Amino acid sequence: MRDLMKALSELETQLVDNYGVTLNEAMVLCSVGGDTVSAGDITACTGMTPSHASKTIRAVEDKGLLLRKLGEHDKRQMYFALTRKGKNCLGRIKEHGVDAPAWLLPLFDGPEAG
Repeated sequence: MRDLMKALSELETQLVDNYGVTLNEAMVLCSVGGDTVSAGDITACTGMTPSHASKTIRAVEDKGLLLRKLGEHDKRQMYFALTRKGKNCLGRIKEHGVDAPAWLLPLFDGPEAG
């Protein structure tokens, strides 16, 4: 358990240092990608609780990486899309990547990686 937490901490430190986003914020960027998605979609994709996803979405919005839009058919529904800055950040992450700690490498090679 300690090794897992240490590896995740190393990964997050790289993301913050190189791209200015936390691990959870990077997961939100990846879950949105080039689409317009609901908070529920982000929650399902990231595995975060709705409360945690909401806080992370707000943090990504505050950094100017995510744009909130009202639903066209249901004005109570919120949808999210990446801003130009968010697309650039996600593009840099995909292009340059991170040096995953050795302990996490098998997770990056799995069928659901990326």
